[in-house]
Order: sequence, then C-alpha cells, then structure tokens
Amino acid sequence: MLISDCAFLDNELLDVVRLFKNQPRSVSHTFSYTDGVFCNKFVVDGEEFSFEERGQVCDEILFKRLERRYAKLALYEILAQKTGEKMPWGALTGIRPTKLAYREKEEGRTFQDLFQKMHVSSENIRLIERVLRAQEGIYGDHEREVDLFVSLPFCPSKCAYCSFITAPIEKTRGFLLAYLEGLKRELEGADIGKLRSVYIGGGTPFALSVEELRAVLSAVAPLYDGVAEYTVEAGRPDVFTKEKLDLLKEFGVTRICINPQTFDDNTLARIGRKHTTAQTLKAFEMADGYGFSVNLDLIAGLQGEDEETFQRGVEFAANTLSPDNVTVHCLSLKAGAKYKEEGGFEDYGKGVEKMVFASRKILSEAGYEPYYCYRQKYQSGNCENVGWTKRGKACVYNVDVMEEKADNLAIGANAVSKKVRGERIERFATPKDLKTYLEKVDEIVKKRGEFFK
Repeated sequence: MLISDCAFLDNELLDVVRLFKNQPRSVSHTFSYTDGVFCNKFVVDGEEFSFEERGQVCDEILFKRLERRYAKLALYEILAQKTGEKMPWGALTGIRPTKLAYREKEEGRTFQDLFQKMHVSSENIRLIERVLRAQEGIYGDHEREVDLFVSLPFCPSKCAYCSFITAPIEKTRGFLLAYLEGLKRELEGADIGKLRSVYIGGGTPFALSVEELRAVLSAVAPLYDGVAEYTVEAGRPDVFTKEKLDLLKEFGVTRICINPQTFDDNTLARIGRKHTTAQTLKAFEMADGYGFSVNLDLIAGLQGEDEETFQRGVEFAANTLSPDNVTVHCLSLKAGAKYKEEGGFEDYGKGVEKMVFASRKILSEAGYEPYYCYRQKYQSGNCENVGWTKRGKACVYNVDVMEEKADNLAIGANAVSKKVRGERIERFATPKDLKTYLEKVDEIVKKRGEFFK
C-alpha cells in the first residue's frame, strides 16, 4: 500500500517500489516546499525518513519536475538501504534516459552529474554517452518534418510474451481486406510535408500475401519521395519469400527487419514461434543481394534460455550474419501477454543483466555502436532495449521515435500520431480493436487532419 499527499506522485512512487524484489508492505509520503527547499518525508513499514533538496524554480513545469525527481530519489535511497538491492538505472524510471540527458545538456549542465545523483551505474552512464555520440547528424530540431508509420497488426501466431494487439492472421483474416482499404483511405487523406522516413511495422508485415502487401505499398507510394529512409519490418523468417523481397525493391524500400528473437530452436518452441534457426539463415540468404540494410532483433530473458545460449546467439548475429543493425531487447511482460496472465514463468529476469553486459561487449568488439536506448515498465532485470549499428547505418526512424524531435504520422489500428512543437508533444491515438477501427476510419481521417493543422 502506498499513500502520498501528492496524488500525481502515486504512480511515480509505485514505479520505484516495483523496481525491488523485496518490496515494503506500506509506504506513506508527505511533501512540502519552503524557500527553495523540497522536503520529502516517508514512513516505510513504520520507519520514518526525511530528505531535503534545494532547487531553483522558475516555472510550474520545472517545479513539478523537481518535485517528482526528488521524491523518487528519496524513496529509492530508502529502499536500496533497507533491501541492499541496487538497480542499473538507479532511481530513473522513465522510458527515455537519453531525453533526460539531452535536456541537461541543452540547459548547460552535464547529464553525468544528474545520472550519478540518481544512482545510475557507471556502465549505463557510458552507454548513454555512446548513444548521444552515435546520434550526431540525426538528432536535432526537425519540427514540422514527418516520419510516417503504417501499422499491420497481423502475425502468423502470437508469441507467449507479446502484449500487442496482434493476433494470428488466420483468426483475423476476415478483417484484412477491409483493413487494407482503411489504410488506403487514411493515406489518401494524409498531408505529409517534409518526409524523414517511412516505417511499415507490425505485427509481421510479411504475414500478408504478395498482393496484400502490394496494396499497402501502393497506398504509401504517392507519399514517398524516393529519397527518405524506407523500412519494412518484414518480421519472422518463416514468412519470407523472394517474391515479397522483389516487391519491396520495386517500391524503393531501403531497410528490412528480420526478427528471430533467438537462435535456439527449443526456446522458439517454448515461446510459440513457428520458425526455426535454419529458416532465419534462409531469410538472410534470400535478402542478400538486394542492397537492403538489415536489422536483426534478439530478446534477453526468454523462457528457459540461459546466459550461455543467449551469448552464443549474440555472437552468431554479430560475427557470422553481421547485419547493419542488431537490436537487443530485454523481455518485458505486460497485460495482454500470455505469460503475464499466467503469472510469469520460473526464473523470469534471472541472469538478464549479465546477458545485457555480454551483448554490449560482443557487439562493441564486432564494430557496433549503441544508437538508441529505451526502457519499459516490468522489464526483466530492470534493464533496457538498445539498438546497435554499424557506422553510418543508424535507422533515422528509430532515433526520431525515441527522441521525439519530429512529427509522427501513424496510420492504422492502435497507432499513435505525435505532433512535436518544441517541448510540447501532443498525441492522437486510433482504436486498438480492429472492428472499432474499421467503423471509425472516416472519423479518424477527419480528426487527424484537424490534429495536424
């Protein structure tokens, strides 16, 4: 139980509590501010604590920011002291540590000082330093420039860890033709402006047939300038065909994603995937010669996969397949995932931090640099997701989405458009449910047009 006299801090403080395995039974919090001093008092399992921090405040936004920061820091220090547990990201619970680092730099301070104060590990401070260097030339003010995202929430099967709205395509195929028509109507009503990138994601776009996929690419074609980065998240290796790759090349696609998640066939069976490692290799062979930049996804912390197996997979990806990008995710179980609804699984989170450190070493030695980083709630090991890139091969779309420096026009079900105006970011979301989305397509087109005016 947690009670705070600042209602807006309840969820923020609960996020800190959730970091710890040994959680307190009760937490109460009171806050006061006098003459530039932020005072946070806690009673944790009957024990009283008091913390004071000074902070210069020039407006309400900064006041709330510091109020939140110092309360979370105080509670983290209490729980770390009581439990003996330390977190790799310390008291930071937001999903974008790089945004915090950029803000500190833009306000004339070094982000390292703040991260140290928040008890972020030295290894993670160095990680963010590397990410910021890798984003040079991509990160910047791109107000009124646009990234286009098209959602295809269809998969061959649903993985046990997946919380997305995707469902096996054989169960949703009855909606597919109407959905493709809905995308077309949305795209016809879109006003793009200066295009930075296109990203067709899922789901698994390659779960569609060649002609179904052609309908999507044809609808995007009038908006694509032939210059911007163009990614299709092809997805699972078992749905790759030469005809689909030919189609992408025909429409000017420049990047694809191959998402095996692991190179262990036993793990693939446990998580509900229908493909094999041999099919992953075949997908890479098929894609060779098209000139696509390729991203490969791996997940640390999958059920039953130990540190050695994961490490071998990273080594194989980096040193044998050697794609332009490798993304290392850490498993995060959210509502809607089979594992979450069933209460997780034995050893969830075990060894994940060691897996992450091993992946950093392997990928760095293979010539990759980390170029984007984000975190999620309930992430195993309290770790992070990191995109790694070879020099000059970073994905513009991924950087823009993480750092939120350009507009994002998001098409389809469960798609969130963003309008960036300086520090202010506004959002427009479409329905998650396919049936509801299809009923409201015309309304979505109208409202999104008004949103971006």
